[in-house]
Amino acid sequence: MTERIDLKQTDDIRDAIHLAVQYLAKGELVAFPTATAYVIAGQSLSSIAMTKLRSLSKAEEPLVLCVKGFDEAQDYLPEMPPIGRKLAKRCWPGPVVMELDRPLPDSLFSQLPVEMQSQICPDSRIRLRAPAHEIIFQTMRLSPSPLVLLNEQSKYQTADAVLEDFEGQIALIIDDGPSRFGDQSTIVSISDNQWSILQPGVVTETTLTRLSSEIYMFICTGNTCRSPMAEGLFRKLLSDKLGCQEDELSDHGFIIGSAGLAAASGAPPSPEGVTILAEQGIDIRSHESQPLTERLLDQSDHLYTMTKGHRAAILSERPDLAEVVQLLSPEGKDVSDPIGGGFQCYVDCKKEIEKHLKSIIDQIRAS
Repeated sequence: MTERIDLKQTDDIRDAIHLAVQYLAKGELVAFPTATAYVIAGQSLSSIAMTKLRSLSKAEEPLVLCVKGFDEAQDYLPEMPPIGRKLAKRCWPGPVVMELDRPLPDSLFSQLPVEMQSQICPDSRIRLRAPAHEIIFQTMRLSPSPLVLLNEQSKYQTADAVLEDFEGQIALIIDDGPSRFGDQSTIVSISDNQWSILQPGVVTETTLTRLSSEIYMFICTGNTCRSPMAEGLFRKLLSDKLGCQEDELSDHGFIIGSAGLAAASGAPPSPEGVTILAEQGIDIRSHESQPLTERLLDQSDHLYTMTKGHRAAILSERPDLAEVVQLLSPEGKDVSDPIGGGFQCYVDCKKEIEKHLKSIIDQIRAS
């Protein structure tokens, strides 16, 4: 008989989490809600649980290794290709399962018992996922090893649907009502640093194309003058090179933005910058300043700072981004702040920024 917990009638969700952890520790299977469909999970170090999961799955279909996020995924698959790292950072936690080449012997995955490795990954490919639901995330935090999931199916949108097929085969189901997205996760295959969709789901091909884009960010202090001008100029120069409209850049795999180290949110661009760029047909009037956040740092592929001080400030907090954060000037010179220097200072600043941007554009291949 499967035990059922209705989260909407539970006084403290920690009780559900602790019960799930207890069942999993005993080698039992537990069904969890996610933002897409419900999933059935077992403990990766339990041979009993892995045998049960494998018996419920299709013969040679990979099970799914459940991780808390990108950082843990790297521990299990340190050789994840660049496109895999990019999608993991931008999609997780979320409704994307990634299938990649089996981890090499020096990975954390290789520390699992050989029997478990073969159950999770019966051939040369492994599937990874970081679900976006607090219950399964907190359960993972309290578990001694990663959870392993059956491949999600779109028909399991409710606890009732799961029980109809698996009553008595799972020890516990945590009921959080109908799944939010009403569809299954998208399974994305990563090979040769390219992605393709194995199983369609809630994340569409168009969305994945944008998520796999190259993100360029330009950084100054307040994000009202230098970096907005750099963003606007870069959009224009790149769209001219690609032969597209600026609003089509994401379709070509490019996302451009700007931020400031000491920026407030929502401040307008400097009037001088607006006027100067308007002479080239570039409209930045709708720009609103934003601070440089950890999320922007994590997701950007290229960050260009106006001064050496900006770069040093970022790297003092995030030394891991040394290859991502570069000075805009290839000669190592600062682009000085024109505020307070008169209109001609803005003109000179714009010309200097444009010169450096053309050097970056020259290195981008038109697809």
